[in-house]
Amino acid sequence: MNIRDYNRKAWDKQVEHGNPWTVPVSSEEIARARKGDWKIVLTPTIAVPASWFPPLHDTPVLCLASGGGQQGPILAAAGARVTVFDNSPRQLQQDRAVAEREGLELETIEGDMKDLSCFADETFDLIVHPVSNVFVPEVKPVWHEAFRVLRPGASLLSGFENPVVYLFDDDAYEQGALVVKNCIPYSDVDSLSAVQLEHRRQHNIPLEFGHTLDDQIGGQIEAGFVITGFYEDRFQDTEQDPISRYLARSIATRACKPAREPGR
Repeated sequence: MNIRDYNRKAWDKQVEHGNPWTVPVSSEEIARARKGDWKIVLTPTIAVPASWFPPLHDTPVLCLASGGGQQGPILAAAGARVTVFDNSPRQLQQDRAVAEREGLELETIEGDMKDLSCFADETFDLIVHPVSNVFVPEVKPVWHEAFRVLRPGASLLSGFENPVVYLFDDDAYEQGALVVKNCIPYSDVDSLSAVQLEHRRQHNIPLEFGHTLDDQIGGQIEAGFVITGFYEDRFQDTEQDPISRYLARSIATRACKPAREPGR
């Protein structure tokens, strides 16, 4: 199965279905951002701390796998020079729609989050990467490419899933029960039955992968980053997300590319 192609089509359909991560920000949010009153999320509910951001005026920012008309337009309205990079054409159209509606300047590029070869080394001063690497089989290439395209001293702000989320039987979870079944790392392709995979195909549900913390956090360090910020998050509706009754299901990190030493 071509995972990238499947998930591209699935996310295009999620736009049609009104998935919350595909709904563009409002004109009111853009107006507030233009006045300096703004926030974005990397995970379900908690806003990214303001201290994690550099001054945004004319700052080149890459919104990585971040289509949907949410983070990119807010940052553009706050003064950044934004590029939104995403696998889904329909998700990117959401960003363009907000830009046209609000008179914002931002660039959109379709591509694979683990291949940023369209960008030169040291292009960006900030990368914003909300929970999305669950949709690729390998995450370490994402970190290495992010490190390459960031300038020394720049930051990568990432959200990702706690791999514990993927331990549980999918059918039981749908009934609100947490039954341990799977191993980590996890793959929908390898772990779901043919019937379950067909259900996802018919309902245009993206395929997911549960990466180890060794790959998620250790992978950033291996790529050369220094972790300088961390928090956890969960959904508030525990009826819809029973895991959130017991632990935080999402993690956010701020990772910095070390500044170049004087004389180098």
